Amino acid sequence: MLNMYGIKNCDTIKKARNFLDNSGKAYSFHDYKVSGVDETALRGWVEEHGWETILNRSGTTFKALDAGDKAHIDADKAVLLMMGNPSMIKRPILDLGDRTIVGFKATTYEDALEGVKA
Repeated sequence: MLNMYGIKNCDTIKKARNFLDNSGKAYSFHDYKVSGVDETALRGWVEEHGWETILNRSGTTFKALDAGDKAHIDADKAVLLMMGNPSMIKRPILDLGDRTIVGFKATTYEDALEGVKA
C-alpha cells in the first residue's frame, strides 16, 4: 500500500489525494499535525533526496525563523528544524515502498504509479 505524508489542510496535499482517489489507488495518510513525524523516516527522506529538497524554505514557517536558525543549515540541522516544525517538510511525500516522491505533479504520479495495483 502507498503511504502519503503531509498536512491535511494543505492545498497540494488535497490535489495529490484527489489524484490518488480518482486513480483508485489505495493509500494511507499520515498527518504531521496530528501524529508528528518519525525521525528515522525523515532522515531517510533527507538521505534519499537531500535536505535541500525536503526542507520547505519557501513557506511562512521557515521565513518566520530568526536569522540564526536559517544560517549554516546542514542535514542534521534541517532534520532538527523539521522535527520541531513539521510544516517545514515539503509536501506531500508519497512512499512507494522502494522509493519516495516529494511534491505533487500529476505526470510524475502517473508515471510512478503505472503498474501499481489499486
